[in-house]
Amino acid sequence: MIQRRLSSLLLIAAAAFAGAVHADGRLAIEDAWIRAAPPGAAMLAGYATLRNAGDAPLVVRGARSDAFGSVSMHATRIEDGVARMREIEAITLAPGERVVLEPGGRHLMLMRPARELARGAAAAIVFEVGDGASTTTADFIVRDAPGADPHAGH
Repeated sequence: MIQRRLSSLLLIAAAAFAGAVHADGRLAIEDAWIRAAPPGAAMLAGYATLRNAGDAPLVVRGARSDAFGSVSMHATRIEDGVARMREIEAITLAPGERVVLEPGGRHLMLMRPARELARGAAAAIVFEVGDGASTTTADFIVRDAPGADPHAGH
């Protein structure tokens, strides 16, 4: 009798644990790119689509990269008719939700590049998810902004 109850409790605990392990948010990073800038630029901007490919909410708490002195998440906001960038602490995504990091909106500020990043070059950026124990890495490709004149500035 005791053994049967113990077995039942273990089965219930195992099922609960399996459900907890299965219910997670998984960050997918799509169309990751860095806006091309003139040689010697000390600050670049990164863009991508962040998607929660899991079945539970997730929180992106920050980003980092060996290719830059610092990486931070920012949002452009209009204050008194002037566009201003403000650092944001986190981005929360519901299951299946997409958040676009784009020019004029939320984006990554990529400070002090460790090396020159010409068009076509890639830089790995690591996103910290949840409590920071989970990460997702994506290669960001340097390219012109959509619709930009590739010969401008030459």
